[in-house]
Amino acid sequence: MAETQTGRDEAGDEQRGDGDGGVIVGIDLGTTNSLVAVYDADGPRVLVPEGESALVPSAVRYEADDASARGVRAVVGDDASARAVEFPSSTITSVKRLMGRSLADARADLPYLGYTVAQGERSVARVVVPSAGGSMVDLTPQEVSADILRALRARAESVLGHAVEKAVVTVPAYFDDAQRQATRDAGRIAGIEVVRIVNEPTAAALAYGIGLGRAAHAGDRAPTAAVYDLGGGTFDVSILRLTDAGNAETPAMFEVLSTAGDTRLGGDDVDHLLVSLFTCEMRAQLGLPEPAGEDGLEGFEPATRRALKAFATAVKHRLSTEESAAVEIAINEAQTYRREITRGEFERLITPWVERTGEACRRALRDARDALDGDTIDAAVLVGGSTRIPLVRRVAGEIFGVEPYTALDPDRVVALGAAVQAGVLSGAAKGALLLDVIPLSLGIETRGGAVAKLIVRNSAVPARATEMFSTSVDGQTNVTIRVLQGEREMAEDCRDLGTFELRGIPPMPAGIPQVEVVFAVDANGVLRITAHERRSGKRAELEVIPRHGLTEGEVERIEAESLEHAREDMTRHRIVDLVVNSRLDLKWIGERLEKFGGKLDDGVREQIHTNLQHVRTMVEAGDADWRSVDANAFHAAKQRLDESSVPLQEIGIAESLRGD
Repeated sequence: MAETQTGRDEAGDEQRGDGDGGVIVGIDLGTTNSLVAVYDADGPRVLVPEGESALVPSAVRYEADDASARGVRAVVGDDASARAVEFPSSTITSVKRLMGRSLADARADLPYLGYTVAQGERSVARVVVPSAGGSMVDLTPQEVSADILRALRARAESVLGHAVEKAVVTVPAYFDDAQRQATRDAGRIAGIEVVRIVNEPTAAALAYGIGLGRAAHAGDRAPTAAVYDLGGGTFDVSILRLTDAGNAETPAMFEVLSTAGDTRLGGDDVDHLLVSLFTCEMRAQLGLPEPAGEDGLEGFEPATRRALKAFATAVKHRLSTEESAAVEIAINEAQTYRREITRGEFERLITPWVERTGEACRRALRDARDALDGDTIDAAVLVGGSTRIPLVRRVAGEIFGVEPYTALDPDRVVALGAAVQAGVLSGAAKGALLLDVIPLSLGIETRGGAVAKLIVRNSAVPARATEMFSTSVDGQTNVTIRVLQGEREMAEDCRDLGTFELRGIPPMPAGIPQVEVVFAVDANGVLRITAHERRSGKRAELEVIPRHGLTEGEVERIEAESLEHAREDMTRHRIVDLVVNSRLDLKWIGERLEKFGGKLDDGVREQIHTNLQHVRTMVEAGDADWRSVDANAFHAAKQRLDESSVPLQEIGIAESLRGD
């Protein structure tokens, strides 16, 4: 692993467009529904074949097909969604919640899916469906998403009348590197070059565009907006500043000040709450045995689970526009479950779910506090179908202190924003400049398990940071670099993104190698790392693709714990650094004392011996239990050793110059 941190240099890179002038579509690859849009002379518009809906359900049914290499053919969209109850085990929905995730990450969703999810290579979740010949075939979430993307591309080509090969695709702001890479891979499988990945709330701001700035009435200052994006599977909130020059020559600049969210929070969770309510009451009312699992679905067939999910979704939609909804579910020929749910009861049920979005909003506001400098939010934009729930709209308005802005269809706004960015990249649109941010800090593990953060959260992308490290072991020829993501100070409390090694460094004394580590995050939010040992010229690089995505509640936990443990973490980090650097002092000063100590006055030599022992005691204590060491006392002891050894260092330098 990398050892001693010695310096840093940060810089951002300009975003670059596609530059060839070809058509680029914008795609909102959603959990529940997906859309494709384009930017042309009339501005952004969703592409809709005549007689069809703008929304394409993100549902794929796999039918056995001997002629297919996979043994199955895909049926995407309305037909797959409408017949999901009829084909529960072969219809894949909400696959976005599996992208870049492990089976363990997805476990909470499994009872509600109706289809089989298994553990694939490196523990990654894969879906299993029947195929030709009665066998089963397992598919990655990327392959399922690719089938949805193929359907969207075919839709775009039928409307535009020509081939479509490139797209801007949106993702939740809190998608990590694995999930973003999975999205790019899905595009590649579908034959689409994903030229840019854009965060969904940022795309929404692009869709509202200059009109949002004018609606804000912020006076002379640049208006600020909060984009509250609550879809079927994910939640994001971003605080943005919009600079609108008011003329066609100067583009509007969308600067993301902060972002927060949860990749496991969306309308699907409301459906799960309603399903749990139904099943619990059905069991009690009809005398059915209690389930072993918390979800209440144990013992129900896949088709029944699908039906309950569809019924819950219908009830949710009804209560968004009406004060009550009747529930009637036939269990069998003799038994029927009946009840009425009022909007008030529904709101009490989902209040904890809505409050989770509020916590993320307050985090984003705290993070943007310095940039806002006392300014209030001028507009709150609601995005995603789940924002149609009245309680959600009220809570969003209360948090941001403004009436939510809903001029555009919340289901279409992200796709329209993706089309705007696609237009900018293709040259069709010249009216916007996008400055997005990194949601979580990125760094590497240093000696002792501490984290050196190279790029901090809410840094603008593209971003680049360079830092110098060295070794603490004589003759070390390999350096292991462990890449981490999170806000805590110790590696054990952060998410492991990947590990790579810089090999073949010539043996040198500890502290002499100069290992330059460069982090570069591109406009898609994907991290690439290079390491270079300057003396030997050895290089290594890695495009970090972590094995899984963020687990449920992980982002919230990461940030909450970083605040809760901030003082403790900083103290531990400080002691770890003191231990690492003091070891080098003990080695270097000890070696020089043994070699040149006879040339020192007795008093100076004894003082160095005393200080060496004091620091050695501190190092041993810090190694055993960092809590047993006073960081200030440790620092003072190290400083005394450094100061007392100056005469020794001077003698060593003089002797070296004489060639002794």
